[in-house]
Parts: sequence; C-alpha cells; structure tokens
Amino acid sequence: MMNVVLVGCGAMSKAWLDAAREVPGIAVVGLVDLDADRAKARAREYELNGVVIGTNLDAVLDRTKPQAVFDVVVPAARREVAFSALSHNCHLLTEKPLADSPENARAIVERARQAGRVHAVVQNRRYVANVRRIRRFLDSGAIGAPTSIHADFFVAPHFGGFREEMRHVLLLDMAIHTFDAARYMVNGDPKRAFCLEWEPANSWYTHGSSATAVFEFGGGKVFTYRGSWCADGFRSSWEAGWRIIGERGSLVWNGFDGLKAEVARSEREGLFDRVEPIEVPPLDQSERVGGHLGVIQDFVRAVESGTEPETRGADNIKSLGMVFAAIESAETGRRVDITQDT
Repeated sequence: MMNVVLVGCGAMSKAWLDAAREVPGIAVVGLVDLDADRAKARAREYELNGVVIGTNLDAVLDRTKPQAVFDVVVPAARREVAFSALSHNCHLLTEKPLADSPENARAIVERARQAGRVHAVVQNRRYVANVRRIRRFLDSGAIGAPTSIHADFFVAPHFGGFREEMRHVLLLDMAIHTFDAARYMVNGDPKRAFCLEWEPANSWYTHGSSATAVFEFGGGKVFTYRGSWCADGFRSSWEAGWRIIGERGSLVWNGFDGLKAEVARSEREGLFDRVEPIEVPPLDQSERVGGHLGVIQDFVRAVESGTEPETRGADNIKSLGMVFAAIESAETGRRVDITQDT
C-alpha cells in the first residue's frame, strides 16, 4: 500500500482523486489546502474517512508519514511544496508545470536527485491513446522521418481564479501540454524558440492568452504552435489539432478521433506526386494510456520497481525549457536558444 498526501484541493484535485481511486494500492491519508474547509469538503466528496486534514504540509507529513506526495498547488507554490515533500523522504508527483521559473525547475529536479526519490510530472497528454499511436506510427518510418510539426489550439474557457490573473497564462499553464506532446511524438530535441504573445481586445485574461511560436528541433525538424484561450467559435480539441509532415507523406489528427495519414508514391499526376491513404495501426494492448490514470499508474510502477517514470522531472524539464524560451522570446522579441536543463 502506498500512502499519499495530496496538497491543493482546488478543482484540479478532482481529476487526481478520480484517477487515484482507480489504482489499487493507493491510500490517500492526508489532504492539505490553505482553505481547510475546502479540504474537508473534498474529503466528504470522496468518502476519505479518517483522512488527516490541515493547512500546513509539513505538519500533515509529520503526522501521516506517507510514501508519496501529490502536488496540485498553483505553480508559484510548487518549489516550497516539492522541497517539503522531498525533505520528508517522499516520492513526488506534481501537476504541470514542473515549476514557475527555470531556477525553480532546476532546483526541484536537483533536490529530487539528491534525495533519491522518484519525481514525475502529470504530463497526461503523453498517455492519450492517439498521441502514443502517432509516436509508434512515426517510429515505423511509414511516412519517412518527420520534417515539420504543426499544432493549433483554440478554445475559450472562463476559468476564473488564478489563471485569469497569470502572466504568460497560455504558454505557462497550457502550452506545456502541446509542447511536450510534440517532443514526444517526433522524439524531438528542442534547440531554439521564437514567439509572439498578445492580448486580443475580447480577452478576459490579464496577460498572454494568445501566442504563436516556432521551435527548431535537432535534425532539421521545425515545430509551429498557434494558440488562444479566448477564441470563441470552431473550438479545437484540448489536445490541439495536428499536421505532421514527413519525408514521404503526412499525418493529420484533429485532436478527437480523426487520425489519418497519406503517403506519396513514385507516380506523378501533373504537378503533384500521387498520394494514397495509409493505415495508422491501433495501439498494442500493452501500451500505457489513460491520462491522469496512466501517469499515476506509471508513477506507482516506478516507485515499486525502482525504475524511472516516463514523465520524470529530469526529462520534463526539457519541455518546460521550451515554455521558458518562448516566454523569453516573447518578452525580448529575439530568437532564444533552449538549453537542455532550461
């Protein structure tokens, strides 16, 4: 049995608790929130009878002595929570983003390494079935090596709360999902970024609800991102819409169920090579999927086996490096190099 304390009982904690109760061997023994009433309400909702509730993480960890901490706090509090968990010898699974600054990201990853604890990030899009299907399909070489990747993300959620007050809200709070998915699908190594942010006249956010960015990956790959959190009408999937161009064909995914590929043949019809559809095979049944559930299962497996989870902090910091490089580019108007440790 893995005893877990969850810190941060806001709206996002529901997704964590829904997933955690599907994983055999996890027992939530503590809930921490600055608002004790909110933690108590979450305990009642999930019938967590006897769970320790508090507003101070260190005090709850001292009482419960769990094996792991689930961190669902706002990004600005992540370093403090991470250091507290690791100082109590806990493994740590954290909401994205890994941290709110490059310095804090490096500090958290290094502290986890020193503590010898498993540290992973809920980069749940990696566990979306079609994201994994795309990676396997591209790895097969069916359309040749990827040369360019394009993602469009256009939704208009009214969150309220801290997101509507954040700076760089789209890049820091949401685009990390798309950036990490791009890295994963094409096995990309990000090198440079150029980005423009703006605030449309209709926006209800304080800063950075819309952005477009171009990333150079190793091997000549280029990734483009277009996104907005205040784009009413023709809403995209939360997974974004994708076009991936390979040396011999292309794949498109609307972010929902529509996943199609075409490959070029040697014959030419007028100006164009003839193309024909090609199947994107289904996933093997052994593949890890399930969003939050998939991440938590992988985290538990890593703790039990002494291995590293796929979304380990030491790797996820590369995706976060794309975010911080895009932010720096948006602020300076310059193309920014991406170092491998942000």
